[in-house]
Amino acid sequence: MTIFARRSFQAIEADPRVSHLLKIKRVYERPEPRDGTRILVDRLWPRGLTKERARVDLWLKEVAPSTRLRKWYGHDPKKWKGFRSRYRTELKKVPDELATIKAKRRKGRVTLLYGARDEQHNEAIVLQEFLDRI
Repeated sequence: MTIFARRSFQAIEADPRVSHLLKIKRVYERPEPRDGTRILVDRLWPRGLTKERARVDLWLKEVAPSTRLRKWYGHDPKKWKGFRSRYRTELKKVPDELATIKAKRRKGRVTLLYGARDEQHNEAIVLQEFLDRI
């Protein structure tokens, strides 16, 4: 079994996880040329994944939720609303890293990579929404 999830991509316009030139994707999914610049937004390196297989162009640990917030949340969907609010507050404290993502996006497509199994409740979703509003 391959470490990458096998999944076909929908058209970009139909995919709710994609905004203009900024999409999100599990780091375990197969890298594709249409990913553009691949930015890992997790504080910890994904388990069982080599750097060669991940093909990460940039690892921005600083934009990931703090260790304290990550442990508090514990991927509990019941805490999602609180996690989103607290994470947005943390994101306001890292303007330089956010500017880096925005600069990459101005040059072309950017894919924010995350390791969480839950595709509906993870930091990349919050980060994508945050970047779309600033």
